[in-house]
Amino acid sequence: MKLIVAAILSLFISSQTMAEAPRKPGDYPLGADSEVKAVPHGQVIGPVEFHARAFPGTVRRYWVYVPAGYDAKRPANLLVFQDGQRALNPGGPLRVNTVLDNLIAQGAIPPTIGVFVTPGNLSEHYPDNLGMSNPDHRAEEYDALGDDYGRMLIEELLPEVAKTYVFRSDPKKRIIGGTSSGAMAAFTVAWNHPEAFGNVISLIGSYTSIGMHPATATTPFVPGGDTYPGLIRKSKIRPLRIFMQDGSNDLDNEHGNWFLANQQMVKSLEWANANADPWKLGPARYDLKYVWGDGSHSDQHGGAMLPDILRWMWRDDVK
Repeated sequence: MKLIVAAILSLFISSQTMAEAPRKPGDYPLGADSEVKAVPHGQVIGPVEFHARAFPGTVRRYWVYVPAGYDAKRPANLLVFQDGQRALNPGGPLRVNTVLDNLIAQGAIPPTIGVFVTPGNLSEHYPDNLGMSNPDHRAEEYDALGDDYGRMLIEELLPEVAKTYVFRSDPKKRIIGGTSSGAMAAFTVAWNHPEAFGNVISLIGSYTSIGMHPATATTPFVPGGDTYPGLIRKSKIRPLRIFMQDGSNDLDNEHGNWFLANQQMVKSLEWANANADPWKLGPARYDLKYVWGDGSHSDQHGGAMLPDILRWMWRDDVK
């Protein structure tokens, strides 16, 4: 009997110890809205190969998420997400199509068409063995401050999708998002084209010098994403709603410190709002929300928050 009682006490103490185990940095479990539920599921079409005129010699893949009950007579909102192969990964931390299924079924967000795009790869056909890995033209597209990637989306890829599916043209009804360099690409598209996208999701954004190239005797200086804080402070405010997330254990390497870079972005956006009148940066203001955590260069924290990010983004569309 004593042995049985001792065993029970040992099991109780062990379970208590497990329950009280300290949380590890970067531990952000996914919530119920990121799990597959018994709700109407949208259809994911793709992958489709796409050769863009803006990037000759490259090929990319894209997928289209069509919400359950889609009605072409009632244009849906639009979500464009970079690194589409990871955004749709059913075993990954983002699971964007599952989140859309659940939130649309709840009535928490309006019906939304999703377009999930990979970066380009320098090949005739997209390699089947890449899996979740990055195509080889990602940095040239995502980490550049130029407008080639934005024009590719707006003038080439989205019109191709619009041949089959109807979505809203109002920038307030459109989100562009991504993680890491994909977040940098999303911000750049909205920065250059606020008439096309009025909402930005930026998770662990790479606002560093990845795309920067020093001047040489034969080539000019090319700026990188670390230029944005200065640009934001000295440019007209775009009418953008922006969500930013990063973690204190993000990367620190030859390109920069990711967490400091994201904090600089937030400080610049806040400064622009606070000084819009004296510096004649208005009349618009940035609608900004940010969350800092203790994660590393991982999609885990952003994925855990994604349902609430989308609720916040589309809050004006739900009564």
